Amino acid sequence: MTDREDLFTGHRPLLFSIAYEILGSVTDAEDVLSDSYLRWRTVDLDTVDNPRAYLARIVTRQALQLLRSATRRREEYVGPWLPEPLATDAGPDGIDHVLTGEAVTTAMLLVLETLTPAQRAVFVLREVFDFGYDEIAAAVGKTEAAVRQLNQRARTQVHAQRHTAIATPEQAQEVATRFMMAAATGDVQSLMDVLAPDVVFIGDGGGFVTATMRPVHGPDKVARTVIGLIRKAVALGGLDGRVGVYNGMPATVAVVAGKLDQVTSIEVRDGLVTAVYTVRNPAKLTTIKP
Repeated sequence: MTDREDLFTGHRPLLFSIAYEILGSVTDAEDVLSDSYLRWRTVDLDTVDNPRAYLARIVTRQALQLLRSATRRREEYVGPWLPEPLATDAGPDGIDHVLTGEAVTTAMLLVLETLTPAQRAVFVLREVFDFGYDEIAAAVGKTEAAVRQLNQRARTQVHAQRHTAIATPEQAQEVATRFMMAAATGDVQSLMDVLAPDVVFIGDGGGFVTATMRPVHGPDKVARTVIGLIRKAVALGGLDGRVGVYNGMPATVAVVAGKLDQVTSIEVRDGLVTAVYTVRNPAKLTTIKP
């Protein structure tokens, strides 16, 4: 490889992570990296003092351009919108990235959806990846003063919507296992016992497949929704799948009648399941292996 290719490849996990955090889409993030590499090939390397910041600038600008058009599409989205599942373990769908902890969770990505595109880019670069204000200003095309103001507003908005800290991976897996076992038995009460009082179920079918059109709230309704979906899948020809970790949360990849059907991630806080996120939109499952 050339020095140019080495630099891009070496920073690729970071660049993918920036694009994914800004866009909430694995597919779009990969497209941004492809376009960014083409632009990087035309850059005179003698003019680049800091390759990391320069590459992040290219990716951020490409991602922002795509996000602004995606925002308009999401306003017309059928049913709830969820980010595209990102495998965060070493499983078959693993993608090199540098995202850890709360930053990669579905809950955080949904909070980031409430920010303006500029606020989101600034927050991601500063709070998640610790870029300098001067580097961020160059990436988003604003003054440092404007960037500081955008970041402060974004921080205030994000912190106002954050919940208690997510569970450790070990705690989350233990609770998720109980959730999955209870769901498999079809026992509503056993499933309710692992659900938080304010639990929410969000399904994303994008208008292409059947999914709940609104979030489902409360232990009883969520338990019955989950068990109902399992029974329906079994009736359609059998339910199979595997477990994994997506967006930092325990998850199941479900195969119904031999076809990839959904990825369901389970959010755990304070020893109980607080959210169940099910992505069924086929366009968001293209990077997932059955």
